[in-house]
Amino acid sequence: MIGVIVGTHGRFSEELLRSTSMVYGQLENVVGVTFEPGESVNGLVDKFKIALGTIEWSDGVLFLVDLFGGSPYNAASRIAAGYENMDIVSGVNLPMVVDVLVSRSTEQLEDLVKLAIRAGQDSMKSFRTVREIQTEEEL
Repeated sequence: MIGVIVGTHGRFSEELLRSTSMVYGQLENVVGVTFEPGESVNGLVDKFKIALGTIEWSDGVLFLVDLFGGSPYNAASRIAAGYENMDIVSGVNLPMVVDVLVSRSTEQLEDLVKLAIRAGQDSMKSFRTVREIQTEEEL
């Protein structure tokens, strides 16, 4: 199974996983890691290593982090650089986490990364644009 670690600034990862459980149900083999004010990137690397010890990741690990180039991304990069079966996707959001959890039992890590990016991008929509498309389709 592919393990998932959500790493964010502040408690966002914990709340995101709590929200994910409202949509998805019981979460398994997923852990949230917070980066709190005053902590160092080295401390965050240690937190990620501890998180790895709590999940099963024989098929790989996908880190979902909030900001590309932010401390969670940089800390995860230090770990992932040493493993072929780890990757990181930035811009984590609720649709991304749900889609990853739904598909991780059938997808390989590389395809799961593509799915996560597509889910994140596809979740951004404008009400007016969607309404205009629907109106055009009705004509």
